[in-house]
Amino acid sequence: MLKASFLNLSDRRWPDGVVSVWPAWEVREQDGTLAWFNASLTFTDGARVDVLAVVTGAGVSIEDVRSQPPLSLDDLAVLPDWIEGPLFDACGTAEPSDEQSSSRRARPSWPRGVEGRRLVAEEYRAAQDEGVDPVLAVMSATGHSRRRALRLIAGARDEGFLTPRHARR
Repeated sequence: MLKASFLNLSDRRWPDGVVSVWPAWEVREQDGTLAWFNASLTFTDGARVDVLAVVTGAGVSIEDVRSQPPLSLDDLAVLPDWIEGPLFDACGTAEPSDEQSSSRRARPSWPRGVEGRRLVAEEYRAAQDEGVDPVLAVMSATGHSRRRALRLIAGARDEGFLTPRHARR
């Protein structure tokens, strides 16, 4: 079994550990959403670190850590390096940079009016050409829900940027 009195994360290599991440719960606030995730870091020699972390627009905060064998303070400082990438992968965001964290929005900016409908039509046609679901492409580009994306697509059709959905008789 383990002979060390402390788990030495700084002496370990990335291939030696496996990080598993799964959602714990989510809380909606006025400013956005806070999402908590459980993360488990396991090693082949039986060492294990369990973490409860919260992901916000500003980054990752560690709420609770349990480790067998215990973590030293130096290892606690290295722990975010091990779990940060898998956490951002699990919640579907990229790691925020300094400028992104200060200017983060709930959805990407999208022009309104005719210019927005023209861009929706371009996204729609590009997705069709690639053989991807065009509605999902518009949802991804605009940051809107499926219902709102369908309204934008309908607006682009009404404006004449897309062909009519059904032939009129």
